[in-house]
Amino acid sequence: MLFHGALTALVTPFRNGQIDEEAFRNFIEWQIQEGIDGLVPCGTTGEAATMSLEEQGRVIRICVEQANKRVPVLAGAGSNNTSEAIELAKLAKKAQADGILLITPYYNKPTHNGLIAHFSAVANAVDIPIVLYNVPGRTSLNMRVKTIKAIVDTIPNVVGIKEATGDVVQASEVTEFCMKKDFSLLSGDDFTVLPLLSVGGCGAISVVSNIMPAKMAALCAAFKEKDLATALKIHIELQAVIRGMFIETNPIPVKTALALMGKIPTAEFRLPLVPLEEQSLVALTSLLKTQGLI
Repeated sequence: MLFHGALTALVTPFRNGQIDEEAFRNFIEWQIQEGIDGLVPCGTTGEAATMSLEEQGRVIRICVEQANKRVPVLAGAGSNNTSEAIELAKLAKKAQADGILLITPYYNKPTHNGLIAHFSAVANAVDIPIVLYNVPGRTSLNMRVKTIKAIVDTIPNVVGIKEATGDVVQASEVTEFCMKKDFSLLSGDDFTVLPLLSVGGCGAISVVSNIMPAKMAALCAAFKEKDLATALKIHIELQAVIRGMFIETNPIPVKTALALMGKIPTAEFRLPLVPLEEQSLVALTSLLKTQGLI
């Protein structure tokens, strides 16, 4: 199984409007030292939606170079424009990423057949492992199990799905109807990592692991080792931190937390994202202090 355990949906450090390469490399190095199982650049948390194609290609290249085969890199390559998704997939392939994460097209709200056609077009254009990304909270479109099954059955290089619905019933149905050998069911909702693991998941693509990579990796490892008591203990311990990471729109809180922790130099965002509101900043700072993170 190519993608399993805890993978971090990486933030992208910016400085004066530009990608801060040094900060990004240092951050990746810290993630690997902390025991993370994989890296996901250019996702929602990485603010890919406000980066150019060239910038996204650069971020993926930096991540692949810094990881240096120590952990797999699953590069975000999604778009609501199929031709753009193909170009991003080509950039990821050129950078030698281990796979690509493809979100369901947002805003367009494609039909069952449209989704199949979209993912098929990318798969036919670029020979690279694909992980589907279902996040209706961002896209206003829930990819139903019937559609997931059709895609998995007809596109050989689809090797997994990031399920960010928070719906354990749907995750159970993915396990029931869509699982095949070496298929990765990954949680995309930090609140329900443990429940999803319990119905057939093999890991998570996590926001909170930006600030607590060792903890999320330990949760996934404990479950894999059938140490359910430890997995549950970590799951409960993480809940308050996860709530803090979503006190405002992701990635505003997590990027702010990383800056407060000294893991990135600044919490700089690209519009339309703006810095954390003062009241939220006070609450987040208090949480990080309580957790011993600052």
